[in-house]
Amino acid sequence: MRIAIASDHAATDLKTQLRDWLIEEGHEVADLGPGPGESVDYPDYGYKLAAVVADGTAERGIALCGSGIGISISVNRNAACRCALVSEPLSAALAREHNDANCIAIGARLTGIEMAKACVTAFIQTEFADSQPGGTGRHQRRVDKLSDPK
Repeated sequence: MRIAIASDHAATDLKTQLRDWLIEEGHEVADLGPGPGESVDYPDYGYKLAAVVADGTAERGIALCGSGIGISISVNRNAACRCALVSEPLSAALAREHNDANCIAIGARLTGIEMAKACVTAFIQTEFADSQPGGTGRHQRRVDKLSDPK
């Protein structure tokens, strides 16, 4: 899977650990920055992540900041992105299954590496319910309204 990952300065260590682990797992990973020691503004990196997910360069995105809140808000400014803030695997799986989330956000100050890996695994392995045989369309109808609230 093609995955983009970005963070702010509070989450560069978690970003590096997740990036390296995802590569070991066989994924193609685009690290959008920043590098260690740079003080940055999380919206800039949220917007970068959203752009590559929206244009199809990456299939999924992982956004990281201290709490996960700020960067998730910036990713969600792009109408093509559905970024869910997650802190455990069930919320990551449900974000995919019910909301067709194409990005997740994790707070580096709140979530350790093993839990972050569990969240990412659930996010990657779970399919959107309405893309599966027997899907009823009820989730797709709701997801469509997320990008077009009319």
